[in-house]
Amino acid sequence: VGFVEMRKNQAPAMDSDRWVRRTTGPDYRDRHVEFGFRRALIRPEDRVLMVDDWADTGMTARAARELVADCGATWIGAACIVDGLTDPRLRHDLPVRGLLDVRQL
Repeated sequence: VGFVEMRKNQAPAMDSDRWVRRTTGPDYRDRHVEFGFRRALIRPEDRVLMVDDWADTGMTARAARELVADCGATWIGAACIVDGLTDPRLRHDLPVRGLLDVRQL
């Protein structure tokens, strides 16, 4: 199992590594955020699970899924600590699994 850090609004790096980037739709604060990671860290044969602390609009997971597809790898879903998804269809579409539902807090 490997680890790839997906960065938010990353400034140009000092290294020469190629990055893949995607901009989200509006998040919970109506912002459009750019996410990315070093392209060489994801290979076409990889299976990717995104892990996050909180899922609200699903925009981060959507951007991650698109980045994984850009690399030719397989998206298997997203796991989060708190599931606060505002659109319940996303749990199936992305798919997303959470440890806690926001209503339990």
